[in-house]
Amino acid sequence: MELCSITGLRGKISVPGDKSVSHRCVMFGSIARGTTEIHRFLEGADCLATIRCFRTLGIDIEEKEDTVTVHGKGLHGLSAPEHILDVGNSGTTTRLLSGILAGQPFESKISGDESLNARPMKRIIEPLSQMGANISSILRNGCAPLYITPGELHGIHYDSPVASAQVKSCILLAGLYAEGETSVTEPSLSRNHTELMLKEFGADIRSVYALDSTKATAVITPGNELYGQKVTVPGDISSAAYFIAAGLIVPDSEILIENVGINPTRAGILKVCEDMGGDITLLNERVEGGEKIADILVRTSRLHGTVIQGDIIPTLIDEIPVIAVMAAVAEGTTIIRDAAELKVKETDRIETICDNLAAMGCKVTPAADGMVITGGKLKGAAIHTLLDHRIAMAFSIAALTAEGNTKILDSQCVEVSYPTFYDTFEELL
Repeated sequence: MELCSITGLRGKISVPGDKSVSHRCVMFGSIARGTTEIHRFLEGADCLATIRCFRTLGIDIEEKEDTVTVHGKGLHGLSAPEHILDVGNSGTTTRLLSGILAGQPFESKISGDESLNARPMKRIIEPLSQMGANISSILRNGCAPLYITPGELHGIHYDSPVASAQVKSCILLAGLYAEGETSVTEPSLSRNHTELMLKEFGADIRSVYALDSTKATAVITPGNELYGQKVTVPGDISSAAYFIAAGLIVPDSEILIENVGINPTRAGILKVCEDMGGDITLLNERVEGGEKIADILVRTSRLHGTVIQGDIIPTLIDEIPVIAVMAAVAEGTTIIRDAAELKVKETDRIETICDNLAAMGCKVTPAADGMVITGGKLKGAAIHTLLDHRIAMAFSIAALTAEGNTKILDSQCVEVSYPTFYDTFEELL
């Protein structure tokens, strides 16, 4: 994909359904009794991998246009898979599915592509093992492929060293099959879609917030059956982020992005944009299915540098690539800290972001847990995405303000989370 600078992005758009919510709808619907009807499901490669895995586990799942219907069989209704469960590039599928499979009376194996199989799984192997699960890394390197055999699970309290929704969700899902209460405390609150949605499906789950710190604890008690639900997936704020950034940095732009999920555990980018001087207005705010939703109006703004660190990081970890792009064209310096988690995403995103910003003429210095970016004018370059969908989309936005042409290599990787990403631009020209 080759792009050049433009002006005047204007119009009204919607973005695909939330990836995190789409994954969970299929998973929870599969282990619930009855039918779960999912509207605005994200048909990206990662979420389709979740559907594929649960079909392999004996669940009937229908796909019609933007509606997915899951015919659940209850907590104990999954069937032994006849072959390895292929999760593709999806870390969410891998980690959450492991929690469910840890409580099943059959053995299973999980594997993905080369990138997925290099991502750290020790962070779920350790707590699941503490619960009595029999889960191991087949290559003994702390990564997938994973091998899971039946085990007698018991509840634990787990102090997670990282604020990770995937780790937390894995443990809570295993807790549905454990004897006694299971709880997870995080150093700061990660996205809470699992807690909100499991409650909607009927689970006995609650969240406890410490009064004297930012720590949050999620607690689940087994015993309740889950029941199928009708779910409308909100627009994914991680997908909206690219057009929020475009609306702020492309001259003479005004974009309305409709029906976006603004769950406070996911919406840190809105606070960062405000801190950078961005003109953003939330319209038509409401709550649907426990999730906050709004229309987001964005206008061209004169951005300035800021410091991004601490508890806000888990609420915007997936948006840091496009935040870095905004910082690269803002006045002054932006400092990003406490984001070491970027090193274990689809790529080492600290390295990938910094290398590509430098190629575009930006002054950027990588750090062990983030980067320092000095804003200025960008120039066109060849962007090496390393097949990371968020790098491809973020630097497509950078291209819109860069002098000369920018080539996004392997741009087809956007299909992981936003298959129609480039088509959406046509609606704004």
